This record gives sequence, structure tokens and C-alpha cells, in this order.
Amino acid sequence: MPLTASDDIVGPAHRAGVGVGAFNVVQLEHAEAIVGGAEAAGRPVVLQISENTVRYHGSLAPIGLAILALARAALTPVAVHLDHAESTDLVHEAVELGFTSVMFDASGLPYEKNVSATREITDHCRARNVWVEAELGEVGGKDGAHAPGVRTDPDEARDFVAATGVDALAVAVGSSHAMATRDAVLDFALITALRDTAGVPLVLHGSSGVADANLVRAVRAGMTKVNVSTHLNRAFTRAARAHLDAHPEAVDPRGYLGPARAAVAVEVTHLLGVLSAGKGG
Repeated sequence: MPLTASDDIVGPAHRAGVGVGAFNVVQLEHAEAIVGGAEAAGRPVVLQISENTVRYHGSLAPIGLAILALARAALTPVAVHLDHAESTDLVHEAVELGFTSVMFDASGLPYEKNVSATREITDHCRARNVWVEAELGEVGGKDGAHAPGVRTDPDEARDFVAATGVDALAVAVGSSHAMATRDAVLDFALITALRDTAGVPLVLHGSSGVADANLVRAVRAGMTKVNVSTHLNRAFTRAARAHLDAHPEAVDPRGYLGPARAAVAVEVTHLLGVLSAGKGG
């Protein structure tokens, strides 16, 4: 199945009231696990590379081209997305490589500068048929601009979407990045208000901290694209650690990366099932 446009995955899900899983890739094993888990679930999926991961690898092209190849060979629709990019040059590179969407994060800027910078990115991407996500309101758990307790204002969300022309909006509703426990308290009424005013699919960042039942409620309230990273990293690390504890003499990375990859695939299949159960709101 060919690489799929992000809008061809997120758009139908938004109209149907179901969730789309968007999972962050750190290395090739993550991407293989996510695609395998999506194929087992029979669901579309979004593979994401963050600017932090690009920095870890030293450049975008090697890991980006690898996951584009996996997406093109997948048996289920797969989109490839640049996540939390603050660099305009990185956005342009992702577009040139063939990414189907980008998330441009200028939320740390004053509102008017956020609008201006995001509008420029949207115009660039729209001319190249690339879908754009932006952020308004600060999602906790990151350094600098992101602060716990901040919430996105529905009227401001409506105005921001109109001014920037973005295709999707990441909003602050109570989740936080990098949570190791799944006890985030979401504002479901705010999600519904944002859904009713924004006019584009909403994106929930920091979803690793949200329990399954609340992911279902979030989708029913109006969330569409649901980003997960830390939860999968925990599964990956737990499985690798268990193998190494059981086999202290192991030296071949395939011996512990294989079980870690399998553990992530299982979690992806499960989460895609949870998100598809969100219909009904």
C-alpha cells in the first residue's frame, strides 16, 4: 500500500468521530513495531519523528528515508509526520523528503508572532500538498514555553485556525509530555468546546499520561489525532531490560531489541483498538 496522505487518514477519522494513533519513532525498531502493530489491528497509523529525535540522529534524512520506505511497503495506510518542529529549515527538509505532514510548533512565541510564523509554514506546505498541524496553548512537560496548567481558549483557537489556515490544531487540555504514569486529568468539556469552535481536527499531545478509558472519552469529546511516545518507550525499555536481566551474557543487540520491538507492536495494536472505540460522541 503506498504512503498515505495524512489528511486521508485524519480527515475520515475526524468525520467519523474515531481516533487516529500517531506514534513517535526513535529508531528503526520503533517504526517496524508501529507498522506491524497497525497491520495487526487493521488500522491506519501515523509515524512521527520529532525534532528531538532528528537531533539525536544528527540529521533527518537517514531515519526519515527509512520510515518512508517502511510506510510505502506497509499493508495498512501509513502517513509520515514531522512532530514538534520549531525549525523552518527542518520543515522544508521534511517536505522535500516526502513527509505527508508537519507539526510546526511556534507556541512559545507571542500570539501574533505564532500566527505569522505558522501562516508562512502553512503557505509553503499547502503549495506542496503537505498537511500542517500547529499548536495553540502550551502542552506541559517540555522545557521553555510549555507550562503545566495552561489551557487553550476556544475563541482564540477559532481565530488562530482562520488566521493561519492550518489543517489540525494541537491544544492544551490537561495532558503533559513525558508522563510515566497514566493519570492525567483532561478537561473533556473544553475538548468539546474546542471541537465546536476550531473547525479542524484536534490533536492530543502527551497522551502517554492518559488512561485507556480517558482516551476513549477524549475521542468522544472531540479529539482525533492522539500522539503517543513515552508509553511505547516504557514498553520498549521494559522488554529489553527483562531480556538482559534473564540473559546477562547477551551481547547481540538483536536478542534484546527483538523482544522490545514485539512489545511495542502489541501496545500499538491495543491502543489503536482503544482509539477506534471512541466513536459515539
